[in-house]
Amino acid sequence: MSFCCGASMIGAKGTLKHLRTHIHNVPIVFCPVCHRVEVHYMVEHEYEVLSEYAHSDGAYEVDFVEYVDPEEEEIMFENCISHEDEDPVLVVQNQIDMALDLLSVAKKINDEEWETQLKKRLAALSVRRGRLLKKDPTVTKSTSTRTIN
Repeated sequence: MSFCCGASMIGAKGTLKHLRTHIHNVPIVFCPVCHRVEVHYMVEHEYEVLSEYAHSDGAYEVDFVEYVDPEEEEIMFENCISHEDEDPVLVVQNQIDMALDLLSVAKKINDEEWETQLKKRLAALSVRRGRLLKKDPTVTKSTSTRTIN
């Protein structure tokens, strides 16, 4: 499992641009808070080699799916807490729940710096959740039953 700014990263496949080459279906992890994207560590070397070869050949588009072993792909995201094919609102809600759990710990150990970081993360996640709920009016707004003392 990968973490960024304290949030767990979400496993997905995406298109990345290397100079002028678009590489599709690259296994990635991304942060729902700061939107940082990283190539999944299991295919990082293959991505670097392919992106350099594609660029030197002048290719504008390449599909990475041909370079990933299907058996490896199955286990690639099993340690990610969330995946791109899940409901985005539930993904963000899970991130909020984890941040609230961590905030409770930070308060118990009197770590003010960590508390501040977690509150910033919660604010960003709350904004993200609000945007997702506005986009999809069919989603019923659920209230969290969590409390922080």
